[in-house]
Amino acid sequence: MNTAPPAPLDAVPAPHLPAGQVEDGASREPVDPTGAAMRRGPFRAGDRVQLTDPRGRLHTITLAAGAAFHTHRGYFQHDDIIGASEGSVVTTTSGIDYLALRPLLSDYTLSMPRGAAVVYPKDAGQIVAMADIFPGARVIEAGVGSGALTMSLLRAVGDGGSLHSIERREDFADIARGNVELFFGGPHPAWELSIGDLSDVLPEVAAPGSVDRIVLDMLAPWENLEASAVALAPGGVLICYVATTTQLSRLGEELRADGRFTEPEAWETMIRGWHIEGLAVRPEHRMVGHTGFLLKSRRMADGIDAPVRRRRPSKGAYPVDGDWSPEELGERAVSDKKVRRVRRDVGQALDASVVTGPTPEMGADSGPADEDV
Repeated sequence: MNTAPPAPLDAVPAPHLPAGQVEDGASREPVDPTGAAMRRGPFRAGDRVQLTDPRGRLHTITLAAGAAFHTHRGYFQHDDIIGASEGSVVTTTSGIDYLALRPLLSDYTLSMPRGAAVVYPKDAGQIVAMADIFPGARVIEAGVGSGALTMSLLRAVGDGGSLHSIERREDFADIARGNVELFFGGPHPAWELSIGDLSDVLPEVAAPGSVDRIVLDMLAPWENLEASAVALAPGGVLICYVATTTQLSRLGEELRADGRFTEPEAWETMIRGWHIEGLAVRPEHRMVGHTGFLLKSRRMADGIDAPVRRRRPSKGAYPVDGDWSPEELGERAVSDKKVRRVRRDVGQALDASVVTGPTPEMGADSGPADEDV
């Protein structure tokens, strides 16, 4: 883990430059964003490939010259895919066809090694869109978990932006770093990762009023409103991901009481797929229901009080002050044994990438997982 002090975010926005120019005015050829080259062209050795069988079951492999993919219904050689175009079909020795595609970001985040529960793609998409995470934005993320949301944020800010992620647990940070580097094929130039509490780290890495967006995924985000308010620029967005209604209620009330934020907005997203086959058009039997709540608010200008609501709901009952635990919120705790295993697996995958290429194997039969096991 890099222990060098992170570079602070500049309080003054960088000047806008014309496309294709650098600061000295010299023209330059467009450069592919980090990880883009891995998403294009024919399949190559080292590429991660998602195979779909006739029943829709997913298998993720990493291509290696001379290797083979074995199933109980025959096998095929990796060389049959290497050099083929994405969207090709490969047939096993038993005549079973597999569709070969590169996994999407949503596929990767649901099948990658995880210690903490991941932010589902439906919520990550809402965070990027509703918080307006734009290219070049200066973003703080607190509560990295396994790195699923981190990858969506890095995609949004681009190489010219800045994402500084803060995680309290070193083991979770190691897992997140491994997952992010496996996906992008190496370290992302816009990403910094620090270990510690947000209230301690944020003043060291961001000047007051220098941050465009803050994303909090933690048990008690209201404990960090002071640090967030100081770091956010006027008009900056604070967006929080919480799991329960008790957290949502308290966070909303604390934001109103703080006075430096606009009236909070809260919502959740549920996705129901549809079966479409001829005239048999109906909802799927399974859906991605409640995963968490999102709450968004914006920073007021310094010295300006937020307008008072004309209709204020009753606060209701609140727990006593103090630290909240996952068990108190009805969440399942992650065992230390599982975290050690996942941390080891990610480390082995990174070590293997040095030999096999930029995208090491995530393991066969690693289709999207609905929950931690």
